Amino acid sequence: MNLAHTTVFLWVWRSLQAFEIVEKENIFQRTPCPAFLMFDNAAYLADMSFELPCHCKPEEVSAVVWYYQKHLGSSHTKVLTDFDGRVLTEAAQVRVGSDMLVRFSIRMFSLLVFRAQPEDSGLYFCGTRKGDYFYAYDVDIQSSEGMVATFKDQGQEPFADEYHGSLHVFTTFWEWTPCDRCGVRGEQWRIGLCYLQSPDLSPRYRKTLSDVVSCGSQAVPRKLRAKASDHTPELLVQSCVVPCEKKKKIQEGVMAIINYVSKVGSRPWVPQVPIQFHQQRLGHGLIISCPGARPEHAVAWDKDHQYLYRTQYLKGVNRSMRVFIDHGNHLHIRFTQLGDRGIYYCWRQGVRIAGFRLGVTSRGRYPVSVSDPETRAAVVLTLIGYLLITFIFVTIHLCRCCCYLFRCCPNFSL
Repeated sequence: MNLAHTTVFLWVWRSLQAFEIVEKENIFQRTPCPAFLMFDNAAYLADMSFELPCHCKPEEVSAVVWYYQKHLGSSHTKVLTDFDGRVLTEAAQVRVGSDMLVRFSIRMFSLLVFRAQPEDSGLYFCGTRKGDYFYAYDVDIQSSEGMVATFKDQGQEPFADEYHGSLHVFTTFWEWTPCDRCGVRGEQWRIGLCYLQSPDLSPRYRKTLSDVVSCGSQAVPRKLRAKASDHTPELLVQSCVVPCEKKKKIQEGVMAIINYVSKVGSRPWVPQVPIQFHQQRLGHGLIISCPGARPEHAVAWDKDHQYLYRTQYLKGVNRSMRVFIDHGNHLHIRFTQLGDRGIYYCWRQGVRIAGFRLGVTSRGRYPVSVSDPETRAAVVLTLIGYLLITFIFVTIHLCRCCCYLFRCCPNFSL
Protein backbone atom coordinates (compact mmCIF):
# COMPACT_ATOMS: atom_id res chain seq x y z
CA MET A 1 0.00 0.00 0.00
CA ASN A 2 2.87 2.37 0.82
CA LEU A 3 4.46 1.57 -2.54
CA ALA A 4 1.23 2.47 -4.34
CA HIS A 5 0.97 5.77 -2.48
CA THR A 6 4.60 6.57 -3.34
CA THR A 7 4.01 5.78 -7.03
CA VAL A 8 0.94 8.03 -7.17
CA PHE A 9 2.81 10.82 -5.39
CA LEU A 10 5.75 10.68 -7.84
CA TRP A 11 3.36 10.67 -10.80
CA VAL A 12 1.50 13.72 -9.50
CA TRP A 13 4.77 15.54 -8.73
CA ARG A 14 6.12 14.91 -12.24
CA SER A 15 2.83 16.07 -13.74
CA LEU A 16 2.97 19.31 -11.75
CA GLN A 17 6.61 19.83 -12.74
CA ALA A 18 5.76 19.35 -16.42
CA PHE A 19 2.83 21.75 -16.03
CA GLU A 20 5.18 24.36 -14.53
CA ILE A 21 7.58 24.03 -17.47
CA VAL A 22 4.74 24.42 -19.97
CA GLU A 23 3.50 27.49 -18.14
CA LYS A 24 6.97 29.09 -18.32
CA GLU A 25 7.29 28.33 -22.01
CA ASN A 26 3.85 29.78 -22.82
CA ILE A 27 4.29 33.06 -20.94
CA PHE A 28 3.85 35.06 -24.14
CA GLN A 29 0.65 33.16 -24.95
CA ARG A 30 -0.85 34.27 -21.64
CA THR A 31 0.13 37.93 -22.21
CA PRO A 32 -1.80 39.21 -25.21
CA CYS A 33 -0.40 42.21 -27.06
CA PRO A 34 -2.54 45.36 -26.94
CA ALA A 35 -4.60 46.11 -30.04
CA PHE A 36 -3.55 49.77 -29.82
CA LEU A 37 0.15 50.39 -29.07
CA MET A 38 0.64 52.08 -25.70
CA PHE A 39 3.81 53.40 -24.04
CA ASP A 40 4.90 52.45 -20.50
CA ASN A 41 6.58 55.38 -18.76
CA ALA A 42 9.92 54.73 -17.01
CA ALA A 43 12.40 57.22 -15.51
CA TYR A 44 16.06 56.74 -14.52
CA LEU A 45 19.02 58.85 -13.44
CA ALA A 46 21.92 59.43 -15.82
CA ASP A 47 24.70 56.78 -15.82
CA MET A 48 22.29 54.10 -14.61
CA SER A 49 21.73 50.81 -16.45
CA PHE A 50 18.18 49.60 -17.04
CA GLU A 51 16.27 46.71 -18.61
CA LEU A 52 13.17 46.92 -20.81
CA PRO A 53 11.41 43.53 -21.06
CA CYS A 54 9.32 42.73 -24.11
CA HIS A 55 6.18 41.63 -22.24
CA CYS A 56 4.33 40.26 -25.26
CA LYS A 57 4.96 38.92 -28.76
CA PRO A 58 3.21 36.54 -31.21
CA GLU A 59 3.99 32.87 -30.71
CA GLU A 60 5.47 32.47 -34.20
CA VAL A 61 8.09 35.19 -33.60
CA SER A 62 11.36 33.60 -32.46
CA ALA A 63 13.51 36.76 -32.26
CA VAL A 64 12.63 40.38 -31.54
CA VAL A 65 14.08 43.60 -32.85
CA TRP A 66 14.28 46.74 -30.74
CA TYR A 67 13.82 50.20 -32.28
CA TYR A 68 14.48 53.68 -30.91
CA GLN A 69 12.88 57.00 -31.79
CA LYS A 70 13.63 60.34 -30.21
CA HIS A 71 10.07 61.53 -30.78
CA LEU A 72 6.88 59.77 -31.86
CA GLY A 73 6.57 59.76 -35.63
CA SER A 74 10.20 60.74 -36.18
CA SER A 75 11.61 59.85 -39.60
CA HIS A 76 14.92 58.79 -38.02
CA THR A 77 14.69 55.39 -36.31
CA LYS A 78 17.62 53.45 -34.84
CA VAL A 79 17.64 49.66 -35.04
CA LEU A 80 19.08 48.21 -31.81
CA THR A 81 19.80 44.62 -32.85
CA ASP A 82 21.75 42.38 -35.19
CA PHE A 83 18.37 41.10 -36.56
CA ASP A 84 18.89 37.86 -34.66
CA GLY A 85 18.27 39.21 -31.16
CA ARG A 86 21.65 38.01 -29.93
CA VAL A 87 23.62 41.22 -29.39
CA LEU A 88 25.69 40.89 -26.22
CA THR A 89 27.65 43.63 -24.47
CA GLU A 90 29.61 43.43 -21.24
CA ALA A 91 28.81 46.26 -18.82
CA ALA A 92 32.45 46.50 -17.70
CA GLN A 93 33.54 47.40 -21.23
CA VAL A 94 31.07 50.27 -21.61
CA ARG A 95 32.44 53.76 -21.07
CA VAL A 96 30.61 56.95 -20.22
CA GLY A 97 29.73 58.91 -23.34
CA SER A 98 29.75 55.93 -25.71
CA ASP A 99 27.15 55.86 -28.45
CA MET A 100 23.88 54.13 -27.59
CA LEU A 101 24.49 51.49 -30.28
CA VAL A 102 27.55 50.41 -28.25
CA ARG A 103 25.86 50.57 -24.84
CA PHE A 104 22.96 48.17 -25.37
CA SER A 105 22.40 44.43 -25.22
CA ILE A 106 19.50 42.06 -25.99
CA ARG A 107 19.02 39.04 -23.72
CA MET A 108 15.91 36.85 -23.63
CA PHE A 109 13.91 39.39 -25.70
CA SER A 110 14.74 42.17 -23.19
CA LEU A 111 16.70 45.31 -24.03
CA LEU A 112 19.52 46.31 -21.66
CA VAL A 113 21.00 49.81 -21.86
CA PHE A 114 24.23 50.47 -19.95
CA ARG A 115 25.16 53.86 -18.49
CA ALA A 116 22.21 55.65 -20.01
CA GLN A 117 22.58 59.34 -20.85
CA PRO A 118 19.93 62.10 -21.11
CA GLU A 119 20.15 61.94 -24.91
CA ASP A 120 18.95 58.30 -24.68
CA SER A 121 15.51 59.54 -23.61
CA GLY A 122 12.81 58.65 -26.08
CA LEU A 123 10.61 55.82 -27.30
CA TYR A 124 11.71 52.17 -27.43
CA PHE A 125 9.74 49.64 -29.50
CA CYS A 126 9.84 45.85 -29.35
CA GLY A 127 8.90 44.30 -32.69
CA THR A 128 9.99 42.29 -35.71
CA ARG A 129 12.48 42.98 -38.46
CA LYS A 130 9.51 43.90 -40.69
CA GLY A 131 8.67 46.81 -38.43
CA ASP A 132 5.66 45.35 -36.60
CA TYR A 133 5.59 46.66 -33.01
CA PHE A 134 4.30 44.62 -30.04
CA TYR A 135 5.30 46.61 -26.97
CA ALA A 136 6.72 50.10 -26.35
CA TYR A 137 8.30 52.22 -23.61
CA ASP A 138 8.54 55.94 -22.96
CA VAL A 139 11.95 56.33 -21.24
CA ASP A 140 13.02 59.50 -19.44
CA ILE A 141 16.72 59.78 -18.47
CA GLN A 142 17.11 62.70 -16.05
CA SER A 143 20.49 64.43 -15.85
CA SER A 144 22.48 64.48 -12.60
CA GLU A 145 23.85 67.94 -13.43
CA GLY A 146 22.41 70.38 -10.94
CA MET A 147 21.26 67.56 -8.70
CA VAL A 148 20.53 68.91 -5.20
CA ALA A 149 21.64 67.01 -2.09
CA THR A 150 19.58 67.25 1.08
CA PHE A 151 21.16 66.19 4.41
CA LYS A 152 18.56 65.12 7.00
CA ASP A 153 21.06 65.21 9.87
CA GLN A 154 21.48 68.94 9.30
CA GLY A 155 17.74 69.55 9.42
CA GLN A 156 17.38 70.13 5.67
CA GLU A 157 14.15 69.28 3.87
CA PRO A 158 13.52 68.16 0.27
CA PHE A 159 12.04 70.46 -2.35
CA ALA A 160 8.47 71.56 -1.78
CA ASP A 161 5.88 70.58 -4.37
CA GLU A 162 5.17 73.12 -7.10
CA TYR A 163 1.70 74.07 -8.32
CA HIS A 164 1.04 75.89 -11.59
CA GLY A 165 -2.72 75.86 -11.97
CA SER A 166 -3.72 72.26 -12.69
CA LEU A 167 -0.05 71.24 -12.98
CA HIS A 168 1.49 69.57 -9.91
CA VAL A 169 5.30 69.07 -9.95
CA PHE A 170 6.88 66.93 -7.21
CA THR A 171 9.74 64.54 -6.40
CA THR A 172 9.28 60.76 -6.18
CA PHE A 173 11.97 59.08 -4.05
CA TRP A 174 13.27 55.55 -4.48
CA GLU A 175 13.90 53.18 -1.57
CA TRP A 176 16.75 53.88 0.86
CA THR A 177 20.05 52.24 -0.05
CA PRO A 178 21.75 49.94 2.48
CA CYS A 179 24.20 51.57 4.87
CA ASP A 180 27.43 52.21 2.92
CA ARG A 181 29.69 51.19 5.86
CA CYS A 182 29.48 48.69 8.69
CA GLY A 183 30.87 48.80 12.21
CA VAL A 184 31.23 52.60 12.07
CA ARG A 185 28.95 55.48 11.29
CA GLY A 186 27.94 55.36 7.65
CA GLU A 187 25.49 57.02 5.31
CA GLN A 188 22.53 55.94 3.22
CA TRP A 189 20.59 57.85 0.62
CA ARG A 190 17.67 57.72 -1.73
CA ILE A 191 17.38 59.16 -5.22
CA GLY A 192 14.45 61.40 -6.07
CA LEU A 193 13.31 62.00 -9.66
CA CYS A 194 11.03 64.70 -11.04
CA TYR A 195 7.38 63.75 -11.67
CA LEU A 196 4.29 65.75 -12.50
CA GLN A 197 0.51 65.37 -12.46
CA SER A 198 -1.76 67.04 -14.97
CA PRO A 199 -5.05 66.25 -16.74
CA ASP A 200 -3.55 67.51 -20.04
CA LEU A 201 -1.29 64.47 -20.61
CA SER A 202 -1.53 62.37 -23.76
CA PRO A 203 -3.83 59.35 -23.25
CA ARG A 204 -1.54 57.10 -25.30
CA TYR A 205 0.96 56.80 -22.45
CA ARG A 206 0.39 54.46 -19.52
CA LYS A 207 0.71 55.89 -16.03
CA THR A 208 1.31 54.09 -12.75
CA LEU A 209 -0.96 56.61 -11.04
CA SER A 210 -3.74 58.64 -12.57
CA ASP A 211 -2.34 61.46 -14.77
CA VAL A 212 1.19 61.07 -13.29
CA VAL A 213 4.34 60.69 -15.44
CA SER A 214 7.99 61.71 -15.21
CA CYS A 215 8.82 65.30 -16.12
CA GLY A 216 10.67 64.35 -19.31
CA SER A 217 8.00 61.99 -20.62
CA GLN A 218 6.77 62.31 -24.19
CA ALA A 219 3.25 62.46 -22.75
CA VAL A 220 3.95 65.95 -21.35
CA PRO A 221 3.09 68.84 -23.71
CA ARG A 222 5.95 71.20 -24.46
CA LYS A 223 4.43 74.14 -22.55
CA LEU A 224 4.05 72.02 -19.39
CA ARG A 225 7.56 70.55 -19.72
CA ALA A 226 9.03 74.07 -19.71
CA LYS A 227 7.32 74.83 -16.39
CA ALA A 228 8.80 71.69 -14.79
CA SER A 229 12.32 72.14 -16.20
CA ASP A 230 13.60 73.87 -13.04
CA HIS A 231 12.67 70.91 -10.81
CA THR A 232 15.92 68.92 -10.74
CA PRO A 233 16.53 65.42 -9.28
CA GLU A 234 17.32 65.23 -5.56
CA LEU A 235 19.52 63.13 -3.28
CA LEU A 236 18.37 62.62 0.31
CA VAL A 237 21.22 61.61 2.67
CA GLN A 238 21.11 60.48 6.31
CA SER A 239 23.45 58.76 8.79
CA CYS A 240 23.21 55.10 9.74
CA VAL A 241 25.01 52.50 11.88
CA VAL A 242 24.89 48.74 11.17
CA PRO A 243 27.01 45.86 12.54
CA CYS A 244 29.42 43.97 10.29
CA GLU A 245 28.90 40.37 9.38
CA LYS A 246 31.34 37.84 10.79
CA LYS A 247 34.41 37.52 8.58
CA LYS A 248 35.50 34.18 7.26
CA LYS A 249 38.40 32.59 9.06
CA ILE A 250 41.75 32.75 7.35
CA GLN A 251 43.07 29.41 6.19
CA GLU A 252 45.21 27.56 8.70
CA GLY A 253 48.16 27.34 6.30
CA VAL A 254 48.30 31.10 5.84
CA MET A 255 48.05 31.66 9.60
CA ALA A 256 50.91 29.21 10.19
CA ILE A 257 53.16 31.14 7.80
CA ILE A 258 52.24 34.46 9.43
CA ASN A 259 52.95 33.10 12.92
CA TYR A 260 56.31 31.72 11.79
CA VAL A 261 57.34 35.04 10.23
CA SER A 262 56.19 36.94 13.30
CA LYS A 263 58.46 34.79 15.48
CA VAL A 264 61.47 35.47 13.27
CA GLY A 265 60.85 39.22 12.92
CA SER A 266 58.05 41.72 12.84
CA ARG A 267 54.54 40.59 11.98
CA PRO A 268 53.83 41.26 8.27
CA TRP A 269 51.04 43.54 7.16
CA VAL A 270 48.23 41.51 5.61
CA PRO A 271 45.65 43.58 3.68
CA GLN A 272 42.03 42.69 4.34
CA VAL A 273 41.00 43.56 0.76
CA PRO A 274 42.83 43.49 -2.60
CA ILE A 275 45.12 46.50 -2.98
CA GLN A 276 45.97 48.05 -6.34
CA PHE A 277 48.97 50.38 -6.69
CA HIS A 278 48.87 53.49 -8.86
CA GLN A 279 51.56 56.10 -9.47
CA GLN A 280 50.27 59.59 -10.27
CA ARG A 281 52.26 62.59 -11.43
CA LEU A 282 52.18 65.70 -9.26
CA GLY A 283 49.61 68.28 -10.36
CA HIS A 284 47.56 65.97 -12.59
CA GLY A 285 43.94 64.94 -12.02
CA LEU A 286 42.76 61.45 -11.07
CA ILE A 287 39.38 59.67 -11.02
CA ILE A 288 39.02 56.42 -9.02
CA SER A 289 36.09 54.03 -9.61
CA CYS A 290 34.84 51.39 -7.21
CA PRO A 291 34.93 47.91 -8.85
CA GLY A 292 31.47 46.67 -9.84
CA ALA A 293 29.67 49.72 -8.43
CA ARG A 294 26.75 51.46 -10.13
CA PRO A 295 25.14 54.85 -9.35
CA GLU A 296 22.26 53.18 -7.48
CA HIS A 297 24.64 51.26 -5.19
CA ALA A 298 25.66 52.39 -1.71
CA VAL A 299 29.34 53.30 -2.18
CA ALA A 300 31.68 54.93 0.34
CA TRP A 301 35.32 56.06 0.28
CA ASP A 302 37.97 56.20 2.99
CA LYS A 303 41.52 57.54 2.92
CA ASP A 304 43.62 55.46 5.31
CA HIS A 305 41.70 55.96 8.59
CA GLN A 306 39.76 59.04 7.46
CA TYR A 307 36.13 58.61 6.40
CA LEU A 308 35.15 60.69 3.37
CA TYR A 309 31.50 61.40 4.17
CA ARG A 310 29.17 62.85 1.56
CA THR A 311 28.15 65.66 3.89
CA GLN A 312 31.64 67.09 3.31
CA TYR A 313 32.88 65.57 0.04
CA LEU A 314 29.80 65.29 -2.20
CA LYS A 315 30.07 67.19 -5.47
CA GLY A 316 28.45 70.60 -5.19
CA VAL A 317 28.78 71.00 -1.40
CA ASN A 318 31.67 73.42 -1.97
CA ARG A 319 32.58 74.86 -5.37
CA SER A 320 36.29 75.07 -4.48
CA MET A 321 36.57 71.35 -3.61
CA ARG A 322 39.71 69.65 -4.90
CA VAL A 323 38.70 66.17 -3.67
CA PHE A 324 35.05 65.20 -4.11
CA ILE A 325 32.65 62.30 -4.82
CA ASP A 326 30.36 62.70 -7.83
CA HIS A 327 26.81 61.35 -8.18
CA GLY A 328 28.15 58.30 -10.03
CA ASN A 329 30.12 57.27 -6.89
CA HIS A 330 33.52 58.12 -8.42
CA LEU A 331 36.26 59.73 -6.31
CA HIS A 332 37.86 62.77 -7.99
CA ILE A 333 41.24 64.24 -7.07
CA ARG A 334 42.04 67.46 -8.92
CA PHE A 335 45.65 68.67 -9.17
CA THR A 336 47.20 65.84 -7.19
CA GLN A 337 49.41 66.93 -4.28
CA LEU A 338 52.02 65.08 -2.23
CA GLY A 339 49.59 64.96 0.69
CA ASP A 340 47.20 62.82 -1.38
CA ARG A 341 49.46 59.78 -0.99
CA GLY A 342 47.88 56.90 0.91
CA ILE A 343 45.43 54.03 0.59
CA TYR A 344 41.92 54.81 -0.59
CA TYR A 345 39.41 52.14 0.42
CA CYS A 346 36.15 51.51 -1.41
CA TRP A 347 32.96 50.24 0.25
CA ARG A 348 30.10 48.75 -1.79
CA GLN A 349 26.75 47.85 -0.23
CA GLY A 350 28.24 48.02 3.26
CA VAL A 351 31.30 45.82 2.56
CA ARG A 352 34.86 47.04 2.02
CA ILE A 353 35.90 45.42 -1.24
CA ALA A 354 39.04 47.12 -2.59
CA GLY A 355 41.88 49.50 -1.90
CA PHE A 356 43.99 51.80 -4.06
CA ARG A 357 47.49 52.71 -2.89
CA LEU A 358 48.23 56.07 -4.46
CA GLY A 359 51.78 57.24 -4.96
CA VAL A 360 52.58 60.79 -6.10
CA THR A 361 55.80 61.59 -7.93
CA SER A 362 57.17 64.87 -9.25
CA ARG A 363 59.56 63.23 -11.69
CA GLY A 364 59.45 60.58 -14.35
CA ARG A 365 58.36 60.33 -17.91
CA TYR A 366 54.73 61.16 -18.58
CA PRO A 367 53.14 60.05 -21.88
CA VAL A 368 51.71 63.04 -23.70
CA SER A 369 48.33 62.49 -25.34
CA VAL A 370 46.08 64.85 -27.30
CA SER A 371 43.09 63.44 -25.41
CA ASP A 372 44.61 64.64 -22.11
CA PRO A 373 42.72 67.81 -21.06
CA GLU A 374 45.88 69.29 -19.57
CA THR A 375 47.74 68.80 -22.85
CA ARG A 376 44.90 70.43 -24.76
CA ALA A 377 44.87 73.35 -22.32
CA ALA A 378 48.62 73.84 -22.77
CA VAL A 379 48.27 73.81 -26.58
CA VAL A 380 45.40 76.33 -26.44
CA LEU A 381 47.37 78.67 -24.16
CA THR A 382 50.40 78.43 -26.46
CA LEU A 383 48.31 79.29 -29.52
CA ILE A 384 46.64 82.20 -27.73
CA GLY A 385 50.05 83.54 -26.71
CA TYR A 386 51.36 83.22 -30.25
CA LEU A 387 48.34 85.05 -31.68
CA LEU A 388 48.68 87.80 -29.07
CA ILE A 389 52.38 88.33 -29.88
CA THR A 390 51.56 88.37 -33.62
CA PHE A 391 48.81 90.94 -33.08
CA ILE A 392 51.15 93.20 -31.07
CA PHE A 393 53.88 92.85 -33.71
CA VAL A 394 51.52 93.74 -36.59
CA THR A 395 49.99 96.65 -34.64
CA ILE A 396 53.42 98.18 -33.90
CA HIS A 397 54.47 97.98 -37.55
CA LEU A 398 51.17 99.48 -38.73
CA CYS A 399 51.62 102.39 -36.33
CA ARG A 400 55.17 102.96 -37.61
CA CYS A 401 53.97 102.90 -41.21
CA CYS A 402 51.21 105.41 -40.45
CA CYS A 403 53.65 107.76 -38.75
CA TYR A 404 56.05 107.52 -41.67
CA LEU A 405 53.30 108.26 -44.23
CA PHE A 406 51.94 111.26 -42.34
CA ARG A 407 55.43 112.76 -42.03
CA CYS A 408 56.23 112.33 -45.71
CA CYS A 409 52.86 113.49 -47.07
CA PRO A 410 52.88 117.16 -48.39
CA ASN A 411 50.98 119.77 -46.45
CA PHE A 412 48.15 121.12 -48.71
CA SER A 413 46.77 123.58 -46.18
CA LEU A 414 47.48 127.29 -47.08
